[in-house]
Amino acid sequence: MTPPARPGPAGPGRDVGVRPYDHRMPDAFTVLWTHDTCRALRRAGRVGQRPTVAYSGVHGSLPPWSGVSVGDEVYALHVNRGEVFVVSRMRVLGLERGDCCDGAAAGGTGHDDWWMLGAGGCGATAVHVDGTPVDFGTKVPGELLERLTWRNQRGRTRVLKYVVDGRLERSVSLQGFYRLTPGSADELAALPAATCGPGKGLAERAPAVPGSGA
Repeated sequence: MTPPARPGPAGPGRDVGVRPYDHRMPDAFTVLWTHDTCRALRRAGRVGQRPTVAYSGVHGSLPPWSGVSVGDEVYALHVNRGEVFVVSRMRVLGLERGDCCDGAAAGGTGHDDWWMLGAGGCGATAVHVDGTPVDFGTKVPGELLERLTWRNQRGRTRVLKYVVDGRLERSVSLQGFYRLTPGSADELAALPAATCGPGKGLAERAPAVPGSGA
């Protein structure tokens, strides 16, 4: 009996039909990091460092990481002047609060080095990750941008709206947390910044967070 698909919207975009859902492989998702987030990363000196935590929320400004599980991957994307960049590729290590989250200031969630990823957002919950180094230099090629595809829990797929001549004129289709199709995830994984260079990719895992179940 085929297990039910995990929840997670495909989001806004051009609907391109229904395709079968593969339950055997880890999922890959995208999340959009805003100009404010990326500016804060630069100012805090986080370029070149590996994120250890990101944040799921309950609002459009900090979307819930719906449907994500330990072992899934999340591609943090940034849009600048019509170009889309992969900032970090994050493997989910744990979804539960660990000892590393203790000792936070009042109203905080710990992990002060990565507060700009949403610690102060509405309903912020820490998600422990092993990320590739933050990098703003790897652009998603225009031809790939035009064919990137996402799917919802029913297997219905869609591509980005507002892509003209390989440039994204509006980022609304990326605003949220959306599941990629396996083929699109593979193409993003092949980009240089998403693999950290020889021997420096996500195969070198950080230790599981205590209490995370990872």
